[in-house]
Amino acid sequence: MLNRPKPKTLVACVEWYLEDCLVKGLSPRTIEGKRSSLNAFTQWALSERLKRPQQIGIEEIEAYQAYLFRHRQPFTQKPLQKPTIRNRLTAVKVLFRRLHVRGIIKENGLALMELPKVPRQLPKGYLDVEEIEATLQQSLLHDHKGLRDRAMLAVFYATGIRRMELANLNVDDVDVKTGVVTVHKGKGEKDRRVPIALSACTWVQLYLKHVRPKLQQLHSGSALFLDNKGLKFREHQVTRIVSKYVQRAGINKPGACNLFRHSTATLMHENGADIRVVQDMLGHADISTTQIYTHVAINHLKRVYAETHPAALNAGRSS
Repeated sequence: MLNRPKPKTLVACVEWYLEDCLVKGLSPRTIEGKRSSLNAFTQWALSERLKRPQQIGIEEIEAYQAYLFRHRQPFTQKPLQKPTIRNRLTAVKVLFRRLHVRGIIKENGLALMELPKVPRQLPKGYLDVEEIEATLQQSLLHDHKGLRDRAMLAVFYATGIRRMELANLNVDDVDVKTGVVTVHKGKGEKDRRVPIALSACTWVQLYLKHVRPKLQQLHSGSALFLDNKGLKFREHQVTRIVSKYVQRAGINKPGACNLFRHSTATLMHENGADIRVVQDMLGHADISTTQIYTHVAINHLKRVYAETHPAALNAGRSS
């Protein structure tokens, strides 16, 4: 990249920046997210006849923010969610900061740009132990592929890993002897190791013995979980499987894969796990992300409240 001429147009600057991100080792998933946000920005900018980064300052970015606020999605006609708007603006702000650092633009017109605040929302729901058991049981009502699905659900529940991380697991990543799962290149390209319950290991062993050999084919590679064609699962396939069993259990809660992730975190915290332990379990880079589960764990809060608040104590004595 050192021998390349400096980009002059906004479109060329975006392509330069994305290649710079690739060279710096950002994950393809992260780069694709940046590309989507920046392409949306360049389309708007070109419609406003803004072709060069030097033409864009605070007034222009505020006009873009107003456009995002007014924008309606083509199929649903719903507005963009606040986190989406913030993410798109963040991508633009980081782009201009990088262009300024590398001397492509002399002044960063967005240096003082303030991003809109987004209130941290609680997870939409989680499954209690009875609901989880009901969901797990649904997978056993099917053929040998149901055994595979049971193993997938068991790993989800026992580890709280992301669907991307589950789809990317290899056979050797689950050490049933030590009860440890190694997650390679999770979010942020980070590796981590998490414990896994003996019961989940048992389901994985049953799957490896009785099901995976039937699904395996030339292009299966070392992927742990194989789809019906013998290939590594893609994320949307994992979501479809989890959603199917949650719905068949009669549970009407959104989130599918995230339901299991939220359940792992919430139930561990309610049973006394320190929030930093939950942070390590989920692979959160920032403890503030994990702290939403201190609010979700209402049962734990209710127990402490009943044991400590004078109003609750007095009510107990009066009865």
